[in-house]
Amino acid sequence: MAAEPASRHPLRIGEAADLLGVSSDTVRRLVDSGAVSGSRTDGGQRHVDGESLAAYLVEHADVPRVGSAPTRSARNRFTGLVTRVQVDGLVAQVELQVGPHRIVSLITAESVQELALEPGMVATASVKATSVVVEVPDP
Repeated sequence: MAAEPASRHPLRIGEAADLLGVSSDTVRRLVDSGAVSGSRTDGGQRHVDGESLAAYLVEHADVPRVGSAPTRSARNRFTGLVTRVQVDGLVAQVELQVGPHRIVSLITAESVQELALEPGMVATASVKATSVVVEVPDP
């Protein structure tokens, strides 16, 4: 693996594997093949570039098919990688890629600044709703 500039959002191989839902070996192969950027610390520990991983997740996210709703309800916290931050005046749109799912949040520009949100960093979206619809596919 060639030496690269230090990532602003380095992830350990295991962290990247958890975010992708794959094994650490799979992440190593993605880095070795050049599909995702990576680097080594002076001590030899491998890291994945968060921005590169975010781009990979967006590019390889499964597009949901009609009638392919999950058969179980999910918890209300979703940890993934920030893939886009767009600030417009007082508000901002933040996108996270959580496995095959894209989460979009509208928050204040002040919150984006306080959290220092930018593509490639790990973040958790918490969803609070007064009503949640749960569906299963037709038999």
